[in-house]
Amino acid sequence: MIEQLKESYAVNLLCQTFEVHRSSYKYWVKRSTAIHPERLKEIAVIKSIYHESKGSAGARTIASIAIERGTALSRYRARGLMKRCQLVSCQQAKHAYKKTKQEHLAIPNHLNREFDVATPNQVWCGDVTYIWVGKRWAYLAIVMDLFSRKPIGWAMSFSPDSQLTKDALAMAFESRGRPKEVMFHSDQGCHYTSQPFQQFVAAHDN
Repeated sequence: MIEQLKESYAVNLLCQTFEVHRSSYKYWVKRSTAIHPERLKEIAVIKSIYHESKGSAGARTIASIAIERGTALSRYRARGLMKRCQLVSCQQAKHAYKKTKQEHLAIPNHLNREFDVATPNQVWCGDVTYIWVGKRWAYLAIVMDLFSRKPIGWAMSFSPDSQLTKDALAMAFESRGRPKEVMFHSDQGCHYTSQPFQQFVAAHDN
């Protein structure tokens, strides 16, 4: 009797110290410790698919792939087992262009889809794209010589602004020995039509 009282006192003290309800402790003590082969199989399948996707697959995707491979698994079951195994989907964030306060100017299209050029440094084309770099999106600006169809200048930044496109064009300009009378063609993005970029182009227009 004394031993039971000591045990009960110790349990109460531990529950109070770690802020655990006695009912939760009793449930944990009475929990089933039996090994369930089906559950182990499901966990193995989930871990395999998760690691194959390099951590990007969520519960819905894992359940679909598991079913295709012959393991009946609902997304709710997959979600619960993923949580139990501490598997978290690390999907890339959706890309959205940052809003700009730069003034937009309409620039005439002098190239007019005449993409066949006869000599180097006659027409250059510029464009900006985005690339996932670890934990965020970065922007890559490229300048291509339309004659060779190869990049001759590029720059990368976390902001798709005029400085990015100016840096790429400056690299192309210097790498080609400051050529004269080059037509530069791009889309109507604000990083190309902005006043700072237009001033930069005008300053290098020989």
